[in-house]
Amino acid sequence: MTTNGQMEYTTADAVVAELVRAGVEVVFGVVSIHNMPIYDALLREGSIRIVCSRGESGAANMADGYARSTGKLGVVITSTGSGAGNAAGSLVEAWAAGTPVLHLTGEVGSKYLGTGRGYIHECKDQLSMMKGCCKEAYRLRKPEQAASVVRQAIVTATTAPAGPVSLEIPIDFQSAIIPQSKIESVQVACATQAAPVIPAEVVDQLANSRRPVIWAGGGVISAGASKELTKLAELTGAAVITSQSGKGSIPEDHPQCIGHFAAYEAVKELLKNADLLVSVGVRFRGNETANWKVTAPEAHISIDADLSAFNRNYEVTHGLLGEAKPILAALNEALQAKSVAPEAAYVEEVKSVREKVRAILRETLGPYEAIVDGMRRVLPKDAILVRDVTVPANVWGSRLFEIYEPRTSIHASGGGIGQGLPTALGAQMGQQDRVVVLMAGDGGYMLNVGEMPVAVQENLPLIVLLFDDAGYGVLRNIQDAAYGRQVAVDLVSPDFVMLAKSMGYESNRVGSPEELVNELEAAVARRKPTMIVVDMNAVGPMAKPFGGPPGAADAFKPKKL
Repeated sequence: MTTNGQMEYTTADAVVAELVRAGVEVVFGVVSIHNMPIYDALLREGSIRIVCSRGESGAANMADGYARSTGKLGVVITSTGSGAGNAAGSLVEAWAAGTPVLHLTGEVGSKYLGTGRGYIHECKDQLSMMKGCCKEAYRLRKPEQAASVVRQAIVTATTAPAGPVSLEIPIDFQSAIIPQSKIESVQVACATQAAPVIPAEVVDQLANSRRPVIWAGGGVISAGASKELTKLAELTGAAVITSQSGKGSIPEDHPQCIGHFAAYEAVKELLKNADLLVSVGVRFRGNETANWKVTAPEAHISIDADLSAFNRNYEVTHGLLGEAKPILAALNEALQAKSVAPEAAYVEEVKSVREKVRAILRETLGPYEAIVDGMRRVLPKDAILVRDVTVPANVWGSRLFEIYEPRTSIHASGGGIGQGLPTALGAQMGQQDRVVVLMAGDGGYMLNVGEMPVAVQENLPLIVLLFDDAGYGVLRNIQDAAYGRQVAVDLVSPDFVMLAKSMGYESNRVGSPEELVNELEAAVARRKPTMIVVDMNAVGPMAKPFGGPPGAADAFKPKKL
């Protein structure tokens, strides 16, 4: 302590100062004996809101959801060893989604690192564990370099392709007294930023294309390039396919928006007959391309900020490396100079395919068609829909519920169940004036059910739509198709209404589309934490059971490799 009673400047203070410098407004985490100095520094600084999760896994999901809904850096603070390990799975999800997240974790005392002596919370090789689940991982090796290392971690997390970055700080370093150094970036300011130079052959290929298809991914949204993408589609008459992460790249009521239907036969046929594919910030994930059985045109212009993305899943003829927004803007300008006009007959064909795939899917829904239509009618256009991995979300929540704006559609990019609740809590924290709705199933929901009180503690008006079929519905269907029997898919669940009410939520159980829509309307109006439990047995079955992604059952049958 100094003579005036103020704390000396420590590593923890330097960490918090860098968070403030980066514009961080909220952090999520669990306080521990291995991060307490950072928490105390946050308290003394006073400008950053601390959200107390009930587990490290949930905290990392919250930081992820916050970053996805806002476009800002998400920050999660965990303890050492098992605490950092608890966050690992959620950091894998942030990596799969390309979300900028900073994970601050403690470490054992510096002199005990790598000794295996049994220091509390010790992990054999925490840094390697974090490297395995993040874009990058760092260790602070000298307390005086705290500001530099934190700043580097933030730059790495937010530089395209963005992703989670872990920084571990030994507990003795956190309270070390260090100089209060000021590190300023000094650069020569440019009056104007040079526009990207697009090769003439790329512009000509686009201008001459009569049947172009655009495939839009999450990179469009992270780059803030939705308007530019929509303009490119309108200039060229292109059909626009979106990945799940790319939902919102173009308003889904746009007549040229095919949406998240790439593996549907009519869309595969459209791609087969296309003369050009323009992909923008898309990974072409296996579960979205029928494990890459969807074929692409030979002519393929790929726009991506990640050099390793080119030729990873589909071969490209031209790769344009860089941020999507300026590249698309330059392409649009070049096409306008050529007075490009779309083929009217092809635009009509695209509209026809759009309507056809939606009609085919609607025929399978049975009573759930009224639910998706009612949800879209009741919810504001800018409502944020978060989807855990569950049958209703996978079948129609990710396809028929129309998304009109970027950052209003969030799903589990890595496919792991149970992350929806904390992700939705983070999204609601980032957009407190918006309506945020979570679609979840009873099986996955129980993985992070302990995070429910966060909504009440933080006064977050989250709406949970819990689709209850007493088990893992999609796995039941896959097992039936693959083996003709089921195992480990039937679950005993609590009375979810009583559970929700005990945690401070408004809650009711519904058994029909009409009841669900009425409850949803009331929830939107009340602006309080709400859980609506949908009794799927009472609602009734879909007209056609969902058997998982194309070929899922066949993949599990015995076979020779």
